[in-house]
Amino acid sequence: MHLFFLIPLCTGLAIGYVSKKCDGEIAYLISLFTIISLILSLVLAPWQFKLVLLIVVLVSTDKFLLKN
Repeated sequence: MHLFFLIPLCTGLAIGYVSKKCDGEIAYLISLFTIISLILSLVLAPWQFKLVLLIVVLVSTDKFLLKN
């Protein structure tokens, strides 16, 4: 399994952490780049990772819906 999808994921998480310390319009631009890199990492992710992520999302939303 190729782990190329981790490069934009780690970059986006690091930039997201830095953007919390910034203020003004730069923070909006940094958060936009973070969102783009997270979407890119999901596109590059292998199907096994996407399947596990889908299962986690479906199970967690089902639990949240039962609480309400």
